[in-house]
Amino acid sequence: MKIAIIVREETMRRCTGSGCMNAFFQRLDSFARYADCNDVELVAFTHNGGDLEKKIATLKKKAVDVVHLSSCIRGKDSNYEALARRLSEDFAVVGYTHGGEVGSTGPAIILEKASGCR
Repeated sequence: MKIAIIVREETMRRCTGSGCMNAFFQRLDSFARYADCNDVELVAFTHNGGDLEKKIATLKKKAVDVVHLSSCIRGKDSNYEALARRLSEDFAVVGYTHGGEVGSTGPAIILEKASGCR
C-alpha cells in the first residue's frame, strides 16, 4: 500500500514534520490502521500549496492508494473538506495524521475506497 502525506504549507515554514513522520513510522494515531500491514510505503510528503492538479497527477503516477491530510490542515485550513473531497476522487483519504481522530475542530474526514492491506 502506497501512502502520501499532505501538510499545510504555512505550517511547514516552522514545522519539521516530525509529528506526522513519527506517527507513520511508529504506526500511531491515523497510521495505526496499518499496524498489521507489511507492505506500507510512504512515497510522498508534500504541502498543499502550489498546483494541486499537478501533484495529484504525480501521486497517481506513483500509484498512491491513500492520502493522509496532516492534522494541521484539519485544524487550521478552511479548505480542509474541499481538499479531502477533491482527493477522494482519486484516492482514499484519511483527514489527519497524529493526535486523535476527533480533534478540537471535530472529527477527521475519512473517505475510504478500499479496506485492509494488500
